[in-house]
Amino acid sequence: MKINYIALVILTTLSVGCTNLDEVLYNTITMDNYGKTSSEVQTIVGGAYATLRGFDDTKTGGTICYPTSEFVFFLNECTSDEACIPTRGTDWYDGGVYQQLQYHTWDVRNKTILSGWKYNFQGVANVNTIIYMVNKSSLTDAQKNVVNAELRGLRAYYYYNLLDLFGGVPIVTNFETSDVPAQVSRDSVFRFVEKELTSVVAYLPAGVAYGRFTQNVAYTLLARLYLNAGVFTGTPRWKDCQTACEKVKGFSLNANYFDNFATDNDQKADEIIFAIPYDHKQNTVGNYLPSMSYHYNQKYAFSAEGTYPWCGNGICAKPPVYVTFDANDVRRNSLMVGDQISKATGEVIMMDNGSPLSYTVDIADYTKAIQNEGARLNKYQWRADDKWERDNDMVLMRYAEVVMMKAEANYRQGFSTTAVGLVNQLRKRAGLGDISSLDDASFETEWLHEFIFEGLRRNTNIRFGTFFNAGWNKGVTPAYRGVFPIPQNVLDLNKNLTQNQGY
Repeated sequence: MKINYIALVILTTLSVGCTNLDEVLYNTITMDNYGKTSSEVQTIVGGAYATLRGFDDTKTGGTICYPTSEFVFFLNECTSDEACIPTRGTDWYDGGVYQQLQYHTWDVRNKTILSGWKYNFQGVANVNTIIYMVNKSSLTDAQKNVVNAELRGLRAYYYYNLLDLFGGVPIVTNFETSDVPAQVSRDSVFRFVEKELTSVVAYLPAGVAYGRFTQNVAYTLLARLYLNAGVFTGTPRWKDCQTACEKVKGFSLNANYFDNFATDNDQKADEIIFAIPYDHKQNTVGNYLPSMSYHYNQKYAFSAEGTYPWCGNGICAKPPVYVTFDANDVRRNSLMVGDQISKATGEVIMMDNGSPLSYTVDIADYTKAIQNEGARLNKYQWRADDKWERDNDMVLMRYAEVVMMKAEANYRQGFSTTAVGLVNQLRKRAGLGDISSLDDASFETEWLHEFIFEGLRRNTNIRFGTFFNAGWNKGVTPAYRGVFPIPQNVLDLNKNLTQNQGY
């Protein structure tokens, strides 16, 4: 099974140079005749980056696909105060899993929680496989250290996600082990991620290298780790967060906020530290998040012929979100509201029930939502000729987050003037005036506005404590739900795992 899996990794590999996604295919590959040169090793390493897009396990007997732009995103956004997936008639009920996310009543069989587990551990497994292959290659030890640094950095990224979502999980780094992995504490996972990143950073590429796990990516991930250290371990690490932020070099804020999310955002990457590259011409999969938000008939607003490939009328903003934006804040355009005009007629598009397609801010009844209720995700640029798989690269880290993390680290240490100055950099880019002070509530709102629909909101809510408060269409959340349960079918397969407390 291991050898077959290695062959599968090679056959699906994309080159690591993420602005060049030419696929490298081989009919027959063995451990003996491949991976002997640096260039061959790089094509193998590319498989680790390709895994960031997710995978489809229906081809191997599973029941669902796990693109990072869908279920993993839902898990972080729809449990926060930012987004929701209303039930619209029979659409988007799916056994009540999204209602569980909204109400904070998820259970051990919720498929979105399973997606978070499987997506990240599949990433870990792929990295371990590729490290094994690199170590079997004819590269020198010094060369292996350099190649493995990127791989270990990617593995640390997946383990950061698992630390955040589940707390204590198994740590597996050896491809050849046949032992059923045992669980370690959340604190141990934290220390593992920290040690991996600090151990490899010297071997990582310096400067800006788009789509690669570089020193800048490592320091940004370390800053995230330290920003949330108080949640993860009980011991804040604000100064360490600040120091990690200060080591991120070579980036600046794009003058145009939405350049970060343009179709060709890889060409406007002054701010993008790490992204998942997509290109429909190279058969990349999993990049259709905005399409899941727009109403089915939105296609007539995009082109006169209505040729836009698909809209799912699903995820949208929770009603309190839109009104928190200043009218002059350019970031409010991340939300689509109001009348949708037909390219063909110039008139308001009609829904199938004969009512105008005009997106509302409010959602009157979450379990019986009308098709046009809820402001839609509109952050990534759309084009009339978009394909099912859109070409915008999905942003995982950008320099604005470093600015905001540095601001919060200063704020938590009592350096409010410095924090305000940093936040004002982002507000100025958004077309807003300066603020003179911050408190917890206003700071959390600044996080909301800058990073709306970027998958950071649940984490931010937990850090600020608001995750556990009563909110729109939900009651008070018990503290134990700050992490998700280990999925039941995972527990059934591994008796060395213990369910998280409270579940």
